[in-house]
Amino acid sequence: MTTFAFRTLKAALFASALIAAPAQAAEFDIDNWASVEEAAKSQTVYWNAWGGAQNINDYIAWAGGLMKERYGVTVEHVKLDDTANAVATVLAEKTAGKDEGGRVDLIWINGENFAAMKSEGLLYGPGWAEKLPNWQYVDVENKPTITVDFTIPTDGMESPWGGAKMVFFYDSARTKAEDLPKNVIELAKWTAANKGRFSYPAPPDFIGSSFLKQALTELAPDPSKLLEPVKAEEFEAVTAPLFAVLDDLHPNMWRQGQAYPKNYPAMEQLLADGELDITFAFNPSQASSSIKQNKLPDTIRSFTFPVGTLGNTHFVAIPYNANAKAGALLLANFLLSPEAQLRKQDPNFWGDPTVLNMAKLPEADRAAFAALDLGIATLKPEELGPMLPEPHPSWMTEIEKEWTRRYGAGN
Repeated sequence: MTTFAFRTLKAALFASALIAAPAQAAEFDIDNWASVEEAAKSQTVYWNAWGGAQNINDYIAWAGGLMKERYGVTVEHVKLDDTANAVATVLAEKTAGKDEGGRVDLIWINGENFAAMKSEGLLYGPGWAEKLPNWQYVDVENKPTITVDFTIPTDGMESPWGGAKMVFFYDSARTKAEDLPKNVIELAKWTAANKGRFSYPAPPDFIGSSFLKQALTELAPDPSKLLEPVKAEEFEAVTAPLFAVLDDLHPNMWRQGQAYPKNYPAMEQLLADGELDITFAFNPSQASSSIKQNKLPDTIRSFTFPVGTLGNTHFVAIPYNANAKAGALLLANFLLSPEAQLRKQDPNFWGDPTVLNMAKLPEADRAAFAALDLGIATLKPEELGPMLPEPHPSWMTEIEKEWTRRYGAGN
């Protein structure tokens, strides 16, 4: 999902964005779900979602088929290569005063795209997400990113759909599970005892920056400050523990910290070649997928830190002027159902982590998730541990500058 850029907005004010949509659908009361289902009948939901992966497109088509069969709702997948295009369409309509009958009914969204829509008043809500019947199963207890999207409160204006989480990998043929580090400080100590066996890509590579965010979140004296824009006068004190650990870690890393893997594939290859013993990714299914593709040996296993690891959530949101609000609500609710979440987590269909809390599910659904073959190296949902929230983006801008000043000469 690409980030929203305001430079696209002028270009988005095109005539096609203003084509009339069907008349606004029947009214409904979101507190009376039967009225939502009734109003949704015969509606067409134009779901604007990234269309760059066939397995995801197939999943959306499957969901659309069941929506038609069960509720009489037609789902049209408007395939995007940039989510910002859908955001710009809604903004163009608002600029033209088109406050009803909009062309976008549902958007797959998170991060800066959500922040942009919220700040511009382009979203339906607040509060609708928590009123979905299937919200009762959502894991708000262990996944703070469900209610705070990249530090921006969701205020019930988007419904969670799936997650991403940092997970570490090791080769069980070379490393014992009981010897694995349990946090970043222990990782530095482990690396001192296993010199050259750990590294990370240099920022601004996404995976490398994610490792720095993980360490920053664990080590910051007051992690709550990370959820606010960085203040110059506080930067040194908040980041001092991070750079102290990195100062200890780097001389013991692969190539003494004088060079870094280019990206995740390069780091994965070093694990496969036996040069690294611990790596990490932002997809809990990554190792299992690589094993199936013969990129990694089948002795690779996953682990996380008990204190939690960095994660985020992706969502669906409804524009303020959506023509088929009832149908969009019905679809968002279906996407939260144990049935839909189970299929989405199945690597045979997608492999995207669920946003549900296993303890909240009916026994039969818990059993179905437990029986799901996630792959030989993939942790079960309840084994992934707590999810740490993403810091405000401004922190990484400053940290990457300081990281380059301190350690960048080895690149």
